[in-house]
Amino acid sequence: MASVHPTAIIDAGARLADDVTVGPYAIIGAQVTIGAGSSVGAHAVIGGRTTIGRNNRIFAHAALGGEPQDKKYRGEDTELVIGDGNTIREFCTFNTGTAQGGGITRVGNDNWVMAYVHVAHDVVVGDHCILANNASLAGHAVVGDWVILGGLTGVHQFVKIGSHAMTGAASLLLQDLPPYVICQGNPASPHGLNSEGLKRRGFAPEAVALLRRAYKAIYREGLTVAEATATLHRLADEAPEHRAHVDALRAFVQDSTRGIIR
Repeated sequence: MASVHPTAIIDAGARLADDVTVGPYAIIGAQVTIGAGSSVGAHAVIGGRTTIGRNNRIFAHAALGGEPQDKKYRGEDTELVIGDGNTIREFCTFNTGTAQGGGITRVGNDNWVMAYVHVAHDVVVGDHCILANNASLAGHAVVGDWVILGGLTGVHQFVKIGSHAMTGAASLLLQDLPPYVICQGNPASPHGLNSEGLKRRGFAPEAVALLRRAYKAIYREGLTVAEATATLHRLADEAPEHRAHVDALRAFVQDSTRGIIR
């Protein structure tokens, strides 16, 4: 049976795994499911139709599963889905989705989410991300895997961030951030390849060098997007063993509807 502090309020309809722990004054609603090995800190509030996986650590005063901050919302049955192994620190706010956005806000696995981070309606966050203090994701934003958002980063609605990208503190993203790229500023501008991050994640030196050439084609050679993506296609042909990395970058740039940061 779950270990629940006597001051916590757990709705009879909530489903908690037997080894879940719930701290003082936490509130858990009727449509909430929490998986094995997870903990909920003091004064946390988890509501809405929220599913939380295994081995998550939810700290004090987090507010998960609240109604979307969208004036079009009319009480539709939408949800928040959180995967496994996430750390969600104090005062974070994650909202459920909207009918117009598909109905689900989704956070993946093994993410490190620091205090005061906001994840708005219909946002998708991948796996192994670090969202530093006060980062804010507006509605419908999409974040790939292994992304790092510096503290106070602001992400405009519908913006997409590619895997292994990184933002400096207080960056404002108004357009899409391609995979593997570092950005900084308000508005954010590119500041090179996230080469150190790629090395730490086991990318071969040859793959990093190839991606550096791809970055230069996009940002340093004065090419149009069409010309840059054609160059990336040729680069991928030169190194088939690393093709997947370049193809991911090329597809992201080619498919961007908001345009990429410049």
